[in-house]
Amino acid sequence: MSKDDYVYVIPCSGIGKSLGSVGRKAAYKVTEKLRSKDTKITCLALLTAGDKEILLKIREHPCISIDGCPTQCSKKNIEASGGKFVTSIMVTDILRNHKELKPDGIIKLNPDGEKLANLVADATVKEVDKARGGTN
Repeated sequence: MSKDDYVYVIPCSGIGKSLGSVGRKAAYKVTEKLRSKDTKITCLALLTAGDKEILLKIREHPCISIDGCPTQCSKKNIEASGGKFVTSIMVTDILRNHKELKPDGIIKLNPDGEKLANLVADATVKEVDKARGGTN
């Protein structure tokens, strides 16, 4: 993968669900702060609506889904759209390893939700770096 390429990070919608909010917060942290030059984000609804511009881009660039629950809407939509799916980060899997956290909130996450979002962002960064051949 060349330095000019980037990885799409696509979070689930998770409307009204705190774990969906955790995933979105993590995706923005990765794409705006941690790996802003190496990643892009897009709205999952654009995939489901069949937006031609986004469909072309996700077919040309590696995609990482961040899913809030086992339904894995983001992963399934990337695959169904013919995207270059790399891996899925599952918020529930990370939460399972950090049972001390009790995320809550939708518009504004509580401190445990923020901590969980940071853990999800860290896991996503590792996958971004792998997809880019170990570079950052």
